[in-house]
Amino acid sequence: QVQLVESGGGLVQPGGSLRLSCAASGNISKIYTMGWYRQAPGEQRELVATITFGGITDYADSMKGRFTISRDNAKNTVYLQMLSLKPEDTAVYLCNVDALSTDWIRRLYWGQGTQVTVSS
Repeated sequence: QVQLVESGGGLVQPGGSLRLSCAASGNISKIYTMGWYRQAPGEQRELVATITFGGITDYADSMKGRFTISRDNAKNTVYLQMLSLKPEDTAVYLCNVDALSTDWIRRLYWGQGTQVTVSS
């Protein structure tokens, strides 16, 4: 019903930057909160940042000041600008969307993830 497509991951050197995008499409009536999570090998999935429909943001403490989440409601897209990347930021980054479909079902949707590798 709702599909999420992430892009923008890749290999970057420490101190570098990347911008992730996640576009939602399908039978969408409304998108509420959008967010990014990440999961490193052998680790639990953790919150990176979220943003409400009205633009209120929330970040994990370790990402504050380095990562910026934003969204374009007209395009049903959420972005994650990542600066000053560290090797410990290496993970699969997953998009998460709280959406209401056109058949009035509200649920969370997950993207398949995009790999971010920070290494020299």
